[in-house]
Amino acid sequence: MTFYQTVIKLMVNKFMKSKSKGYRVERKIRIKLEKNGWMVVRSGGSLGEADLVCFKNGKCFFLQIKSSRKDKLYYYGYMKDEINGFPFYVVVDFGYGDIEVFKPTKILEKGKGTFFDDFFGKN
Repeated sequence: MTFYQTVIKLMVNKFMKSKSKGYRVERKIRIKLEKNGWMVVRSGGSLGEADLVCFKNGKCFFLQIKSSRKDKLYYYGYMKDEINGFPFYVVVDFGYGDIEVFKPTKILEKGKGTFFDDFFGKN
């Protein structure tokens, strides 16, 4: 195997791990929401601004799902609070059960968002 083939193989493996990690986190969030009575639609492969669209009792939310092992996540995605008049939030899984909901902003810090269960318990 040449040097370039090795580099390409490593890059593809890293990309695939990242994609599967993202899917696992989206699935985890989707299951939590569905257990609380939300209807959740996944936007496969993040084709739009949101990964998940959630419906319950006439309410609709758009969610972008992220995960990080660090205490700070730099977010470069969609920065508006709404999509077509519906609320848009960034949900970050910091691990160990710490899942927080944020309005979109460039820096999302652990402990500065609303805890997932508190947020969706209110809505």
